[in-house]
Amino acid sequence: MVATSSLNNKNSTCISELIQQHFQHAAITDFDYWDYVVPEPNFNETVFEERSCQNLVRMLESCLSRSKQTRLHCSRVLVPEKLTRRIAQDVLRLSSMEPCGLRGCIIHVNLETGNVCKKLDKIVYDPAVVPTFELTLVFKQDSGSWPSFRDFFPRACFTSSTKRTLILSPGFRLIKKKLYSLIGTVVEEC
Repeated sequence: MVATSSLNNKNSTCISELIQQHFQHAAITDFDYWDYVVPEPNFNETVFEERSCQNLVRMLESCLSRSKQTRLHCSRVLVPEKLTRRIAQDVLRLSSMEPCGLRGCIIHVNLETGNVCKKLDKIVYDPAVVPTFELTLVFKQDSGSWPSFRDFFPRACFTSSTKRTLILSPGFRLIKKKLYSLIGTVVEEC
């Protein structure tokens, strides 16, 4: 289609008036621009994210529970309030920009006690998906907590050495390693 100047004067005046009205209207409603551009929150995504967060919290707590007898050799693990929830939210944040999202995640769970880092378990969120990134979660033992009552008496007074309680610190380390990067291994730490 080729534009020509065959419009008569009456039509061009009408068009210019419409353009002026549009610009005047646009100037008045500039503040409403973001109401149309910013999408409304998608409640399905919010529900899905909350469900994923709860599933991840359960997986982390289950991992700590299994490790209690097998790797940690203690009777109880005390976890600070909302620690597993904060970790799950950070994992969701780190997985949001990945090709398969949380489904492509493997989490290696470790515990740092002093200068020693002990492997506890590995969490695979969705075994049916080829992993695209790994996270290394490092819990820290709370070194500032009060000593146990048992620590003041000789071991002979107590028959079982597995009755101790492990207290976790509210701090943790989360390290991300991308498995598909062309420039080599990319590591992020938060």
